[in-house]
Amino acid sequence: MEMGCCMKTKVIYRCSNCGSESPKWLGKCPKCEEWNTFEESESQPRISASPSKRKTYPKKLSDVLAGNSDRIVTSIREFNRVLGGGIVKDSIIILTARPGAGKSTLLLQVADDVAKKGYKVLYASAEESDSQIKNRSDRILNGSKSNIWIYSDTSMNHVLASMEELDPDLIIIDSIQTFTLEEHNSRPGSPIQTMECANELLKVAKNSSRPRAVIMVGQMTKEDEIAGLRALEHLVDAVLILNGENGEELRAAWCSKNRFGSTGEIGFFSMTERGMLSIDNPSEFFMTQRAEGQSVSGSALTVIKEGTRPIIVEVESLVSKSFTPYPSRIAECLRKDQLNTLIAILEQRGKISLYDKDVVIKTTGGLQLKEQSVSLAIIMCIVSSVKDKAIPNDIVFVADVGLTGELKKVPAIEARIREIDRMGFKRVYVAKHTVKDTSRFKNVEIIELNTLYDVILALNMKVISKTETVMTQF
Repeated sequence: MEMGCCMKTKVIYRCSNCGSESPKWLGKCPKCEEWNTFEESESQPRISASPSKRKTYPKKLSDVLAGNSDRIVTSIREFNRVLGGGIVKDSIIILTARPGAGKSTLLLQVADDVAKKGYKVLYASAEESDSQIKNRSDRILNGSKSNIWIYSDTSMNHVLASMEELDPDLIIIDSIQTFTLEEHNSRPGSPIQTMECANELLKVAKNSSRPRAVIMVGQMTKEDEIAGLRALEHLVDAVLILNGENGEELRAAWCSKNRFGSTGEIGFFSMTERGMLSIDNPSEFFMTQRAEGQSVSGSALTVIKEGTRPIIVEVESLVSKSFTPYPSRIAECLRKDQLNTLIAILEQRGKISLYDKDVVIKTTGGLQLKEQSVSLAIIMCIVSSVKDKAIPNDIVFVADVGLTGELKKVPAIEARIREIDRMGFKRVYVAKHTVKDTSRFKNVEIIELNTLYDVILALNMKVISKTETVMTQF
């Protein structure tokens, strides 16, 4: 008789909120501190498998053949970029976002695009009925939908049976927290149900004889995290997060985890009545298109780096007379402390007084500024607004500004200048000794300066104080 065959099942109690286990029932969970969440469950004993019954055996790493996972490359370029080149055919992905961000809309468009390429798609939803999905598809999709199957049910058992019947290449689950397995008595969305449903989908995706791609929608909590156990994120191959508020046009998608690509890539989308549109050239989206030679005061251009891609961004400022003891400092696109620091540098090192001025900063398109490479552009757009003198729209600023007023180098400067050169700009202001070989850039002139005040003088943006005005009269 094999060891473990006569072992009795052990009764344990598991918290339905956090998944912690206890040998006895507890009124309050010691881990998550929730009341009345412990439910009775059976812990199956582990049975040791004899070597003759094992299906797989350990292999030397040197003997393992390197797999070349095929990808389903969609026509949605920004979606492909975020995932590292497309959907890996034997992968499981979870997409999460706040309510109204467009998760279901984006996945329905992905399903349509994949179906047009000849793949069979199963779209299973426990949140929407067939007619609701059909109405959305009629609004945002064009062309034949013959390769998309819709299934509305809360039973994961029925969904798995449908997979066996249809044999789809791509399976979309919307959302994983709303499905249940009949073998478990927990409520939908509990850690037990969520993890068990996800494990069943993992088996489907990783089936060596018939690999499939699975994309799950994950609900997001108020803390902007995936609802449920952290183990759900460890189980999947990629965690895709879609940012964007309901009512805003811009949506940004990025991966916090990706086993098949970089986690630094960001894809940009525009939410319209026709669905999510991929913004394939963000540099054009994040700056105002003006005629050649047409410039306005209070505007400056810079380059940020999102993942491996440099993006040109327009920074705008509005400086006005303040009628309160404490002037306003408003920034929609960066931290207020960062703005106050840059204003202090401008006042001390740029010799421009702003103690009685309100300053408002924003970016075209609402993009957040997190890099230090934008410091010079932010300061110069404030100078432009104070002086009420436009900066030519063929100039770009790429440099950090220290507390000493000196210009500092920024990472990946040559990649940023290549994007500036590609977009047809004529001049770029950078820190001294930044670019080693300027001959590789044919269209753009690289101007290297030492300090912020040198940039202000070079653009004839010096503000003459009252004392200097009086002195020039003698």
